[in-house]
Amino acid sequence: MQYWAVTDPGCVRAQNQDAYQIAVLDRNTLLCAVCDGMGGAKSGNVASSLAVDVFIQEVKRTWKPDMDQDALDQMLRGAVKLANFTVFDQANQFEEFTGMGTTLVAVLIRHKEATIVNVGDSRAYLIHNHSVRQLTTDHSLVQMMLSRGELTQEQARKYPGKNLITRAIGTETIVECDIFHKGLSSGDCLLLCTDGLSNMLDEQELLFEVVHAANKRNTCKQLLEIAKSRGAPDNVTCAIIQI
Repeated sequence: MQYWAVTDPGCVRAQNQDAYQIAVLDRNTLLCAVCDGMGGAKSGNVASSLAVDVFIQEVKRTWKPDMDQDALDQMLRGAVKLANFTVFDQANQFEEFTGMGTTLVAVLIRHKEATIVNVGDSRAYLIHNHSVRQLTTDHSLVQMMLSRGELTQEQARKYPGKNLITRAIGTETIVECDIFHKGLSSGDCLLLCTDGLSNMLDEQELLFEVVHAANKRNTCKQLLEIAKSRGAPDNVTCAIIQI
């Protein structure tokens, strides 16, 4: 496996409230997490950094190479639960952190088997055989309206409330995460990103840049540059893992 990542404040915001970490658990296992913080200039970056650090460290602490899938899922849910508790506790202890929270999308890849976990609207995409597929489902008002047939895809892209999420790490005492499983093939790429990227490029543009990159190590930077060329009003983070 090879991996690359980039994070940037974008063109408008002075502070970067996104965070990511990548950890090699063993020669066959990789863990990557991406978070997008919220809660104002004083606390969004605290929420994302805290959540990604607690999540990664908890998985590293509890990971065992011989885990079956059920145990692995339980471990990831436990890491999300601990990240949620930690952010929620800090938000309630310190007035300057009141209301802070963060999205989280993460993937654990072991022997070409991916387990993806998400809370909020940061996404995981699979690029396979010149096709792209979003593996996660946004926890957002727009996604809820799409599911009900109240918006078309085109309307959803321009909907004024598209940044409103329905789940986040740290805003409630308990949070439910979604878990997805996907088998991978040699040459596949997983792309994890915050909405600062997915709001700027559609799926076909993401696919084109990943598939046609002359050098995969520059793809994240190229995606960032495209987002910034279009104004990048939000922070931009993406990570690519190639099998």
